[in-house]
Amino acid sequence: MHANAMEWQASPMDGVDRKMLDRIGDEVARATTIVRYAPGSHFSAHTHTGGEEFIVLDGVFQDEHGDYQAGSYVRNPPTSSHTPRSDTGCTIFVKLWQFDRNDRTFVRTPMNRLQLQQSISRPGVRCTSLYYDPVESVRIEEWSAGKTVTLDTHGGAEILVLDGSFAESGETFQRHSWLRVPDGYKLSAEVGQMGAKVWVKTGHLGTITIP
Repeated sequence: MHANAMEWQASPMDGVDRKMLDRIGDEVARATTIVRYAPGSHFSAHTHTGGEEFIVLDGVFQDEHGDYQAGSYVRNPPTSSHTPRSDTGCTIFVKLWQFDRNDRTFVRTPMNRLQLQQSISRPGVRCTSLYYDPVESVRIEEWSAGKTVTLDTHGGAEILVLDGSFAESGETFQRHSWLRVPDGYKLSAEVGQMGAKVWVKTGHLGTITIP
């Protein structure tokens, strides 16, 4: 899915629009979405029965737990609750109902401050972990310009382009494009001339719960 080519759709809350990348269900749904908060907009207080995971793409996302600048990665596990808002406006990439039901680990990480390390087994790749457990791995990767990058897709994988571009199976993925592939898919990405910075999540697709 290429979010920059999609139209915004209104949500039930004034000032909050979204682009639905993947969705099973209605307003309570297993969903992967890009959400835009207009300045001064908010969502009602709610509990994340199935967990919530998000990246702040631009602006500042806020709730009673803090202010999250662009580049923040946040995991709010099942049973957590908050009242989200944005005083100045923001855009986030958010995933709902895609946690292990027993997960209670909070993560709040400023991705832009992390030091990436050269991968030993994958030339042209620098990476750092955002979250890891026996089911899934979540990380940031930087891919060098002009390289061909492969990815272990055991348990399925998804990629969100944060910057730059790559081509896969003849299709070009640019900033805010999202790609999901099944378990065992032979992914081979041809990195663009500006390189690529991507959010990667692997191993999780066999354990997703539908609300």
